[in-house]
Amino acid sequence: MARPIWSGSLSFGLLNIPVSLMSGERRTDLSFRMLDSRDKKPIRFERVNADTGEEVPWKDIVKAFEYDKGSYVVIEKEDIAAAAPESHESVDVETFVDAASINLRYFEKPYVLVPGKKAEKGYVLLRETLKSSGKVGIAKVVIRTREYMCAVMPDGPALVLILLRYPQELVDFDEYKLPEGKPADYRLAPKELQMAEQLIDSMTSEWNPADYHDEFRARLSDIIKKRIKSAGATTKFEEPEPREDAATNVVDFMSLLQQSLQSNKRTPAKKATAAKKAPTSKQAPAKAAKAAKATSAPKKAAKKAASRKAS
Repeated sequence: MARPIWSGSLSFGLLNIPVSLMSGERRTDLSFRMLDSRDKKPIRFERVNADTGEEVPWKDIVKAFEYDKGSYVVIEKEDIAAAAPESHESVDVETFVDAASINLRYFEKPYVLVPGKKAEKGYVLLRETLKSSGKVGIAKVVIRTREYMCAVMPDGPALVLILLRYPQELVDFDEYKLPEGKPADYRLAPKELQMAEQLIDSMTSEWNPADYHDEFRARLSDIIKKRIKSAGATTKFEEPEPREDAATNVVDFMSLLQQSLQSNKRTPAKKATAAKKAPTSKQAPAKAAKAAKATSAPKKAAKKAASRKAS
């Protein structure tokens, strides 16, 4: 079973529904490693200085933005940390819009929201209300270190979260030379349009995604299986058991819905528990010395044993 990306809450109005954010896609791309054709050993890529050709250790590598050809400005870790969103595990619905009003080009990547334990009532409440109203929730969500705009919408028994592209990420149609105007401007006769419609009608069927397969991947997978079988090589591994997070949510939905309508406010989700306090600057050297002493003790004992054996 897949592991959740995070477990937190889905909030709208004053309602907070415990959920887990799960991946909504399964990547089936075949990945390859590059080998040296002479001895079939893996190729290793190294970080080298473009001027000297010498390898550069990670500690000496910084990030920079190329604002002009060959001109860079270094971006410090503090700069990135200052721009990063506050990390919290929640989907905060800010507004609801008509599902048909979102252009398909905005949809990017799907996730599945899975209700926590005893959170099914609130989950079903939102799912069924969205279905009957034809609305979707527009929200913000932080995944790893980036904040995304997203849509929360019903799909069968599930509430799905689909990441949305920001307007500036879409190419403006004005950048391309596209045919505008009426059909008559391109000498399209009414009869031609009618025949095109008849052709489309004759080719129309019910959408069934199961009818379509990645044939290239299937053929390439068969070739790989034959190569593995001929070489007698097999690889086996087991996935670790996922951790289940217990969650409870016993609330008075009618009361919260009434309060949300009256106040037109919502209660933001609780922030994630702060990480354990890091050791202070005074404690750090003492802990490091203690760890070094513990590490060196077995080495000294082994050295003495070796010298006694030699004598």
